[in-house]
Formats: sequence, structure tokens, C-alpha cells
Amino acid sequence: MHTASRVTDAEPLSNLDRILREASILVVDDEPGMRHFLDRTLRPRCRSVELASDTQEAATLLEGAHFDVVILDNILSGKRGVDWLAEQNDTGFFPAAILITAYADLETAIQALQAGAADFVLKPFRSNQILNAVARCVERSRLQRENTVLRHELRASSDLILLRDKLIGNSLPIREVRATLARVAPLPSTVLLTGESGTGKEVAARMLHDLSERADKPFVPVNCAAIPADMVESELFGHVKGAFTGASGAREGLFQHARGGTLFLDEIGELPLATQSKLLRVLEDRKVRPLGTEREIPVDIRLVFATNVDLARAVADGRFRADLFYRLNIVAIHMPPLKDRGTDVQDLADLFMAKLSQQLGMPPVAITSEVRAALAAYSWPGNVRELRNLIERSLILGRFAPDFLAQATQGLPSSASSANTAANTAADTADDETLAGMERRLILSTLAACGGDRDAAAAKLGISRKTIDRRCQDWHVS
Repeated sequence: MHTASRVTDAEPLSNLDRILREASILVVDDEPGMRHFLDRTLRPRCRSVELASDTQEAATLLEGAHFDVVILDNILSGKRGVDWLAEQNDTGFFPAAILITAYADLETAIQALQAGAADFVLKPFRSNQILNAVARCVERSRLQRENTVLRHELRASSDLILLRDKLIGNSLPIREVRATLARVAPLPSTVLLTGESGTGKEVAARMLHDLSERADKPFVPVNCAAIPADMVESELFGHVKGAFTGASGAREGLFQHARGGTLFLDEIGELPLATQSKLLRVLEDRKVRPLGTEREIPVDIRLVFATNVDLARAVADGRFRADLFYRLNIVAIHMPPLKDRGTDVQDLADLFMAKLSQQLGMPPVAITSEVRAALAAYSWPGNVRELRNLIERSLILGRFAPDFLAQATQGLPSSASSANTAANTAADTADDETLAGMERRLILSTLAACGGDRDAAAAKLGISRKTIDRRCQDWHVS
């Protein structure tokens, strides 16, 4: 692929040049003079420009590379551009398209919009007209992708939002994790993050992204367990119009939304077996096939996976493909549980207290020596997420609840096991002021607000559907 002779970073960049500098453009026109004019106009400003003299050549180029914008002449030898565009959109043609034509009439403009054109430019045009049209398409596509990415990031756990791109602490286990992340981040290798729930796997994935050359591109976190099984392929790989009931138009998948950046697939062990085989193919070919089409679309992304289950055991049990496991297990990084991180508990507690008090608009609660002793003595079955929830609860109550102090210092059962014993009304009442009680009230109230829809409640809480199912079974809730 030809690389543009771009404006150098030393030169001051206009807003137009900033938008165009990363754009890849495909020009489809059977007039050599027009191809030359567009090439000369676009190449100095864009990342790459490819030229095609007909739709067959254009289709070949689209098979081998991603383009942000296609500039398409309407009058081509053998076929009208608007007709070819409509065909491509019906089979998963995703780049934004600018239709150029020498014949301006209302019918052609309507046909262009119906075919999926993002813009319509009348010949003859000046350089600045086509540059602005391309920039509008690139910016519109960027905003659409960012909105999708933002929606997924908003589903992220609140401890990630507080910690963002940092793994706080000076314990040896967390220092070793940070060192490994820094070593692996610049490499293109696939990474598998393992460890208990709440240990900060998503924070580690964010660090990998931010320390890599892809840091200025999207970071897309996806909780595989939170996506309904019948929608996983569509969400990940996209779909074309008519691929299934309700698919009224083509839509990009999350693999394409993450293009150039990092796709983080959490709880990968929950991925259905049928989707696992398709994921394996994507890992090998770096191409995705949207649902409903045979067309493969190249993707340039970094893949990071995470799991809190033993994938080797899942392979032995027939729940996870062995070939996919070996493909993922190239660089495995284990996230240590909070109970093994020593004084990191104190550092995290201080951080959460400062951040959450500001976020909630409440005065911080003093972390006394008695509380610090309890923090150090507790086993933290819920890891960093449980600590964060404890700090938030203390802010809401205005104190650290005595039950936590007693539980931590006397070695009573953890909040997780307490939840399993809450089988009757009396136990529920006694449990009401524990962390398990808070979890129970939160899940049940969210279920009620969602009309009993467990998938909707799981998405709202940022946990997996299976977690809700297990908790409801423990609580004898149907």
C-alpha cells in the first residue's frame, strides 16, 4: 500500500490536517485525470491513498485492507457507482462513501443517500471541497466509534474508573505485574490475564494499552458474560442487513470499533463454543466475517483476554476449545489476590477514601489504627472491588460498621460465605448490615427495577448473568 508523503509533525497542523493525517482513502474513478487529481490532493495529507479504475479493482483492494473513506465516481464503465455502493452496503460494506458526479439532479442525490453514501459532491470541484468532505466523513465515523466505546467503558466497574490506568501498591507481587506489563506492552503479542474476580484485570489491560504504541487509539472493554449468547457474534463481528430478524441495516462489530487500538475481552471462559471457533480464526487471520456475509474484513487490533476461571480445567471439561486456549496462552500474567499484597490494602483504602469522598461529595471517614488492623487481618475474598465497596459504604454510613471490624479481627466467615447462609428472614435481617447484605439488597432491588430481567440487571450492575443466577440460587430466589 502506498504511504502518503504526510505533513510533518514539526509543521503546525490545522484542524483539517489533524483529522486527515490518520485517514486511509480509496479512490474509485475510471478517469485517469480525476484519479491523478485526487491522488495529488489527498496523498500529502492522508495516511494512505489507493486508486482503482473500476469496481472490480476496488473490491479486491477492500478485501485486503481497511479504508476510512471511499471516494466513488457515479458514472463508471459497466456499472453506476450508486448501484455498486448499494450492493456493497447490503453485504457489509462499512467505509464511509462520498459519491462524486457531474450530473446533479434530485433523483441521483436521493439514490445516493438510499445507497448509503455519506456525502455527495458535484464535479467539477476544488481541492478544499473534497478535503472537507473527507474530513467530515472521518470525523463522523470517529465520533460514532467513540460513542460505542464510551458506552462499553461506562459499563466498566467503578474501581476501574477510580484506578484508571494504574495498579496501586508497592508489594512485590504487584511490582512484578507492573514490570511484566511494561515489558510486554510494546509487543504485538496476545496477552491473557488470569486471577480472581476483582483483582484488577481490566486495570492491567488498560495499562497494556496505555504503554503501547496504540495508546492514542480506542481501548474497548467487553464483558463476554454480559452479552446474551445469541448476540455474541453480532456484537463482536458485526452483521449485515437481514442477517437475522431485526437486522434492518449493517452494523460494525466491536472488533472494528477497536481498529488500531486494543480490544479487551473479559471473562473469555464464558464465550459460547461456537463463537470460540470463530474467534480462533480471527486470531489466526486477523480478519472478521460479519454475520450474514462471506466477506472478510481485515482488522488491526491488539487483543487482551482475561478470565477468573481455570481455562485448562475448562478445556478438560469440554467447555473451552484446546486450540483456542493454546493460542491465547502465549503471554499469561497472573493478577495476585489482595490478601497476598500486604500493605497495598492500606494504600488502596486511602486512595478509595480520597477519590470516593470527592466523587460522592461526602467528608472522608477517618481510617483509624483499629480499622487499619482490621483491613490487614481480613482475607478479602472480593479483592480490590470488595475493598472499594467497603470504603463507599463507610462514606454513606459515616463510619466503618462494627460488623466488619469484628468479622476481620475475629476471623469470622467472609462476606461471600455469609451470603450462602442467608436462607431465611431472620438471617436476612441479621445479615442486613454486612457487605453480603448490601450485595443482596443491591442485586434484588436492581432485579425489581428491571422487572426481573436478569440480563438487564447484570448489564446495569456490571456483573455477569451467571453471578446473579448463583446469588439467587444461594438466596432461594426464583
